[in-house]
Amino acid sequence: MAKNLVIVESPAKAKTIEKYLGKDFKVLSSVGHIIDLPPNKLGVDLEKDFEPEYEVIKGKKKIIDELKKEAAKSEIVFLATDPDREGEAIGWHISESIKKKAPVIKRIQFNEITKNGILKGINNPLELNMNMVNAQQARRVLDRLVGYLVSPLLWKPLRYGLSAGRVQSVALKLICEREEEIEKFKPEEYWTFTGLFKSETSEIKAKLEKIDNKKVNISNQEQAEKVYDELLKLDYKISSVERKEVKQSPPPPFITSRLQQEAIRKFGFSGKKTMMIAQRLYEGIELGSEGPVGLITYMRTDSTRISQEALNQAEKFILTEYGKEYLPGKKRVFKQKKDNVQDAHEAIRPTSINHSPEKVKRFLSNEQFKIYKLIWDRFIASQMAEAVFDQSVISIEGGKYLFRTKGKILKFPGFMKLYIESKEDDTKEEDTVIYDVKENEIVDLNKLEKKQNFTQPPPRYTESSLIRLLEQKGIGRPSTYVSIISTINDRGYVKQEKKKLYPTELGRIVNSLLNSNFPRVFDVPFTAEMEKDLDEIAEGKVDWKEIIKEFYRDFSNELNSAKKQFVSDLTVDMNCPECGAKLTIKYGKNGAFLACTNYPDCKFTSDYSRGEDGKIILVERKNNEGAGIKCENCGTEMVFKKSKFGDIIACPKYPECKNIKNFITLDNGQIKIITPGEKVKEKCPECKGDLIVKTGKNGVFIACDNYPECKFTTNAVLNEKGEFEPKIIKVAEIECEKCGSPMILKKGRKGRFFACSAFPKCKNTKAAVEKDGVIQPK
Repeated sequence: MAKNLVIVESPAKAKTIEKYLGKDFKVLSSVGHIIDLPPNKLGVDLEKDFEPEYEVIKGKKKIIDELKKEAAKSEIVFLATDPDREGEAIGWHISESIKKKAPVIKRIQFNEITKNGILKGINNPLELNMNMVNAQQARRVLDRLVGYLVSPLLWKPLRYGLSAGRVQSVALKLICEREEEIEKFKPEEYWTFTGLFKSETSEIKAKLEKIDNKKVNISNQEQAEKVYDELLKLDYKISSVERKEVKQSPPPPFITSRLQQEAIRKFGFSGKKTMMIAQRLYEGIELGSEGPVGLITYMRTDSTRISQEALNQAEKFILTEYGKEYLPGKKRVFKQKKDNVQDAHEAIRPTSINHSPEKVKRFLSNEQFKIYKLIWDRFIASQMAEAVFDQSVISIEGGKYLFRTKGKILKFPGFMKLYIESKEDDTKEEDTVIYDVKENEIVDLNKLEKKQNFTQPPPRYTESSLIRLLEQKGIGRPSTYVSIISTINDRGYVKQEKKKLYPTELGRIVNSLLNSNFPRVFDVPFTAEMEKDLDEIAEGKVDWKEIIKEFYRDFSNELNSAKKQFVSDLTVDMNCPECGAKLTIKYGKNGAFLACTNYPDCKFTSDYSRGEDGKIILVERKNNEGAGIKCENCGTEMVFKKSKFGDIIACPKYPECKNIKNFITLDNGQIKIITPGEKVKEKCPECKGDLIVKTGKNGVFIACDNYPECKFTTNAVLNEKGEFEPKIIKVAEIECEKCGSPMILKKGRKGRFFACSAFPKCKNTKAAVEKDGVIQPK
């Protein structure tokens, strides 16, 4: 019988750790959280110092009973949950559940799941860090207070089920504010000039940069023509040649946010996908006869620190593979750029230099290999020599006009031999030409090009640039960036087109209502300050309940005010065409529409779209106006009709022909016909049958065509092509914590559940639930 019990939260991690510990250890998994706030009530006692009212998560009692049973047989129980606040909280919940059965409970931590990492943790046990536990409790309570108490206020003016989030709503605000910046942006005209100059040895391409020693500012065609004519008449010479050697240092090894950003830019992986892959690499990959091996260090970190052992390994590898000239003068240590960095563990790096990407490639999926190689290359490159460039700046003068060209050529690749960091799409590279010219050399202007340009609005955020912005503003932490973006996307508050994030009309409305009623709670600096408070709780500097009390004082004032009179004024600067009163935005089962504020005296309603400047455009469809669609029953053009259920498209030959159609209006004002029974491309995630479009009292949804045998349903969303598709069809890939076999989704009398694929040898099952866009264990 094993003397010691090790408890982790992941079945995959349990399998890897078990390999390194002998017969005296048994490793079990809690399969994530075992205790949480209740799903159907606030779960925070406002009268008793905001005490959380935890309860066992549905389906976890069996796991807790097994942990208690094994704890009672053991001499020591080691809690080996993840080395962060959430992991500490899971460890505490496990400890509280088994402490009456376990003789001794110790906390162990490791940054990498390798033999050295595991044994070092076992040999250096700790006590649970209650400061970190309390920081996680505080975050959970704060999020619950905001989400549970604010969300219902959105239901009456909009629709049931909408939700607000303490941090997610701030991310939505940033996206909406950027959209407003773009819409309000007024392009300004400016002209640029490029000259092609001929010297004795070269043709030099240079841009006009200064006039009378001032930056060029030509804002109209008349000015441009005048300058153009003057430039053609002048004599030119090389006024200066600046040549120097410049060096470029490698980027630091990955922190969580940088890994997510680079994977988005290089591979198009979402942040969520990147973290799922990284989690698997951390927890362990089967490497043939070696068994499961953790290939990378812990992937949730904002520290660039590297252990001395890893630095030594990198130095040895670079010396062997690239030669001495590729090593820097001394081992490179990167300074932390932010005050709020949590330096609990290292940057993300490979756990062993012996596991090069090429050696382990055959054991990895294509996506796992891409992420592993990215982490490997970045880490090794961070310890390589600087890249060296020859750079030149050449100035050409003609009268009061100054042209300039810049160029640089790679002289020594250094770290760039292995890794080049990608940039956002709108980043422009310098010319890579160096011209052989001398100062005071006479040159001829062979060709002159003038070009009209217009200033561009700020770019919309991509997932990558939004993560960077959240990090810069101190919103969220490495473990939360993915869930922040995933949540606002799953709620339908934002959409992604060509990697750009746009607020949906629903997102705009929700953002407007939240910020009208809760200007402080969803304020960016206020939210960032809360993150600092949570950090101070984790450091033991402040009491967690005092922070919540302080937050609740401000929050309750805004909440009480909103409950008494919820500001839901969405009036637009447009008058009703029927009575002249102002129009306002309303939200119904088919989305947003305009309605007269003089209701019920005036019952005018209309769909609307938005122009490029964000202004509302009335999409008025009058009774009996042609819809441009032929009736498939009789061939007559169908018309728009008003009905008690809203606008519809109907055959004008009623009652002889009773063909009618429901529709929704797209953002561009076009209509999309809702055809119940229409098949979508995706298959049912539960039974692999066809999925079809349906309509109900809450609008359009998608259901399995095998109903009633299969009862799968989900919300319908429109893709970039204007086609309906299911909002959620992803199924989590999980392993059985009892035997390690993959678990598969099944359906039963009580709904969906996961079952072990090794059935009947293993009969383990788990209830399934839809969360954050994924069907996963409860």
